[in-house]
Amino acid sequence: MEQLLNTVIWNGNTIGDLLTIQFLASAVGSVLAVVAILFVGFLLGGWARKRLIGLGQSYAHLDMTLFNFLGNVARYIVIGFAFLFVLNTFGVQTTSVVAVIGAAGLAIGLALQGTLSNVAAGVMIVFFRPIRIGDFVEVNGQMGTVKEITLNYTELAAVSNVQIIIPNSQVWGNTIVNYSSYDTRRAEWIFGVAYGADLKLAEETIRETIMSDPRSKTDPAPFIQVNNLGDFSVDFLVRVWCASGDYFAYQADMKRKVKEALDAGGIEIPFPTRTVMQVNG
Repeated sequence: MEQLLNTVIWNGNTIGDLLTIQFLASAVGSVLAVVAILFVGFLLGGWARKRLIGLGQSYAHLDMTLFNFLGNVARYIVIGFAFLFVLNTFGVQTTSVVAVIGAAGLAIGLALQGTLSNVAAGVMIVFFRPIRIGDFVEVNGQMGTVKEITLNYTELAAVSNVQIIIPNSQVWGNTIVNYSSYDTRRAEWIFGVAYGADLKLAEETIRETIMSDPRSKTDPAPFIQVNNLGDFSVDFLVRVWCASGDYFAYQADMKRKVKEALDAGGIEIPFPTRTVMQVNG
């Protein structure tokens, strides 16, 4: 037993040295210090993030996307410094740790190429701002409202309120359709009437029905003209501008209102028919 207690196992200390009250008290003190440092680090990191986000929310003209990004970066930096203090508490030379991290950077970079490309793309998205939080967009075949842009991914909420997570490299590297960039959008419909219908009356009915809606804009001027002579109908092409936020509901409402107005005016809306003839042999 005495031989076992005299065995050197750490920093010139024997097992017997490590079992002394003085050493145990020192170890407990170090553990408590580590817990306190990490607690304060996470606390300060969360505080810094909230402060930066709050700063962006205080001014309506500031872009929240950028401040959310900066808040996350500040939190990670503070937590990183907390871990360096923890290492220093245990006597680890932090300069050596930084040197080791730098030497391992190349290997880590090669192993995490996908993750680093997402981070680089996230930085580009935040600073060039092709999309912002709250925008309704279509990215990589997915459509939804931007909820969050992090270092690694962009979160969308689909129309059905389903969460969609897209890696930033697939956002930055693909075509982005942003439906919220401009205040107005052009709605477009095609309404067909029968060949025997009064075209002037049909045009007036369509125009009056659509332009009586308060969401319809007169500037730019609406376009309502016969555009095609189809197999079963004379087709009117209708283009009217509205606010971007009204687009989907407006487009759907007008289809129903125009159909009801044409029916009320006795204007026939044709549909394809097929005549089947039986030939008796």
